[in-house]
Amino acid sequence: MAAAPSTISSLDNIDFQKLQNGSDIRGVAVAGVEGEPVNLTELVAEAIGAGFAAWLLEKKKADGSRRLKVSIGHDSRISAKKLQDAISQGIAGAGLDVIQYGLASTPAMFNSTITEDEALFCPADGSIMITASHLPFNRNGFKFFTNAGGLGKADIKEILGRAAEFYRNLNSTDGLKNSRGKGSASIEQVDYMSVYASDLVKAVRKAAGNKEKPLEGFHIVVDAGNGAGGFFAAKVLEPLGAITSGSQFLEPDGLFPNHIPNPEDKTAMRAITEAVLHNKADLGIIFDTDVDRSAAVDSNGREFNRNRLIALMSSIVLEEHPGTTIVTDSVTSDGLTLFIEKKLGGKHHRFKRGYKNVIDEAIRLNSIGEESHLAIETSGHGALKENHWLDDGAYLMVKILNKLASARASGLGGGSQVLTDLVEGLQEPAVAVELRLKINQNHPDLQGGPFRDYGEAVLKHVENLVASDPKLVKAPVNYEGVRVSGFGGWFLLRLSLHDPVLPLNIEAPSNDDAIKLGLTVLAAAKEFPALDTSALDKFVRV
Repeated sequence: MAAAPSTISSLDNIDFQKLQNGSDIRGVAVAGVEGEPVNLTELVAEAIGAGFAAWLLEKKKADGSRRLKVSIGHDSRISAKKLQDAISQGIAGAGLDVIQYGLASTPAMFNSTITEDEALFCPADGSIMITASHLPFNRNGFKFFTNAGGLGKADIKEILGRAAEFYRNLNSTDGLKNSRGKGSASIEQVDYMSVYASDLVKAVRKAAGNKEKPLEGFHIVVDAGNGAGGFFAAKVLEPLGAITSGSQFLEPDGLFPNHIPNPEDKTAMRAITEAVLHNKADLGIIFDTDVDRSAAVDSNGREFNRNRLIALMSSIVLEEHPGTTIVTDSVTSDGLTLFIEKKLGGKHHRFKRGYKNVIDEAIRLNSIGEESHLAIETSGHGALKENHWLDDGAYLMVKILNKLASARASGLGGGSQVLTDLVEGLQEPAVAVELRLKINQNHPDLQGGPFRDYGEAVLKHVENLVASDPKLVKAPVNYEGVRVSGFGGWFLLRLSLHDPVLPLNIEAPSNDDAIKLGLTVLAAAKEFPALDTSALDKFVRV
């Protein structure tokens, strides 16, 4: 249930719009971390539930002939249960039925809006996943879905606006009662994850010619990082015949005691790599907290994440859809472009960072007649047209498992060599770094203006500097920041989506070449006193 009215005295201190993080909502849900006051309380969650209910009623044009249903799931965070109950109260109080799934994955929550199963109260009209991805234990948040997909930034802004209005009504006992409504809607609890896992099993069996145990004999270890992905070993791999001994951190633990559940994190990738080598496994699979991202490791300990994961998925997709366009984020390598276009015969469309940006761009390309079947970020978010453009880490791994199973069925041998062979020829840089140049918003050089204007001025200056240097070439097509090739490598300087930061990515064939590219950016950055270049200074050893 929501917090008691005795906590209402501080209601006016919450800025709801600051809870928006692109197309998600995120905040601090647990006290105890210095400098991070709690702003995602149970009352705030209840208000957000009410805001989503109002938004959904309007979007679905509900006429009262039937009661709308909202499914709610959560990852393993310690604040999950209280936020689930609070947001359920907000939705039920608005007259919508609630179906609680408990521990679930983000992709499963979307799937609940398209599943046809009355026993599970599906399809849901709307769905909420309670998660903050790989962020620390004290954070939490919400992702929202309808059968049209994940909600966008404008939708989140509107929901938060409605939530703020609901929240203001909690200032008095009467307002609290009126805002919460009659509370006559039901709250049910069902096991949806078993159905979702069963669908993944069916997908692999179908790809292997309806063989019951197409992974029989394969040894596959899973690292769930104590998030929500532990189900994959027992409910997906084992029914398919795989051996899963050596799998680790499958039990949910919201304090994440072993490593951050993040396929981009070096410690996490080291953990799954060591598990593969120690157990002499054929393959390792690792998920982030809410299973919308994933990565893999072959039997020799070679990682399939970032550019390698994109190369692997591109190989699989382009076998099925020759010539299709692969949409990625802005920080993918030049070597990946060569691999997709020269070796695989596809087209590489590099777009902006942000998984929703990449997915929406792929959808847009299809709408104007340019076929695209894969949208994937270096972070591990990967979405396929065949899977409703949902960034589903488990489904991404199913595509890889399909490849293993079909290769064996075709007599091409076992193990993960078939996957390793698919990325053969991918040129990878000797040096790849990301540095963050922070903008000091209190510096007088900003003159009270927004940090975005200052950041754009930095980018323009870099662009002008590059234009006068014959050793450097600005990318002819670029959707984010300034991307420049030179010295056998490239750099991308862009403005962060949300923060006063200019991330700088550099890839080069040698450290000396990387430093030359870094010095180019540094020469421009030094003209802007509010820009903290200490990370870049250290990299170029100035």
